[in-house]
Amino acid sequence: MSFLSFFKGYKNFGIFFSILSLIIIAIIYNILNVKKPLPIYQPAMVSEELVDSTIQYQQKYHKIADFSLLNQNGETVTQNTYKGKIYIADFFFTTCQTICPIMTDHMYQIQKEILNDDDVMLLSHSVTPKIDSVAQLKKYAKEKGVIDRKWNLVTGDKKQIYELARKSYLAVKTDGVGDEYDMIHTENFILIDNKQQIRGFYDGTKPEDIEHLLEDIETLKSFGGS
Repeated sequence: MSFLSFFKGYKNFGIFFSILSLIIIAIIYNILNVKKPLPIYQPAMVSEELVDSTIQYQQKYHKIADFSLLNQNGETVTQNTYKGKIYIADFFFTTCQTICPIMTDHMYQIQKEILNDDDVMLLSHSVTPKIDSVAQLKKYAKEKGVIDRKWNLVTGDKKQIYELARKSYLAVKTDGVGDEYDMIHTENFILIDNKQQIRGFYDGTKPEDIEHLLEDIETLKSFGGS
């Protein structure tokens, strides 16, 4: 039997094997490219300097606590304002001249990206609430292009904001030089899912982190927001 005759005898098998190989490759490709759920961050997973000592070793069930603060329009903002929403939180102050302007510009960019997405909102907490009155926040909001229905800038009781920062969002340091609730905010943007769980931390001063954050929002949405 010649080599050509041998090949013809196995032609159908070769075609079948080639098709099967392509199917297997496609399945493997799809498996590798399936979006994986984002991690759910617990206090024990975060740098100790950003976490209140009372919860540093907590490894499960962490959620953002209920809150009641005032936004740039003097309206009360609570957990219900963000019920069922994905949101990005950060900490800032209006008179900051270092990282805050960059962070606010990046929040504005995110606002543009989520403008028509009813499932996603923004929340910025002042770490100097005595300075950042409602009127001051309103002035800042106008200057920075804040759209009220998408983005709340909030002020209120300093102890409450401190406890939110340290016990809920795990986002600020305590080595300030003021009172017992003094805070040094970080550049962190915190991604919160629709069950009030932390799903990501991002450097709010870095464009590449903002891109990563936007991608993670889409991943979160693909899993129903949680």
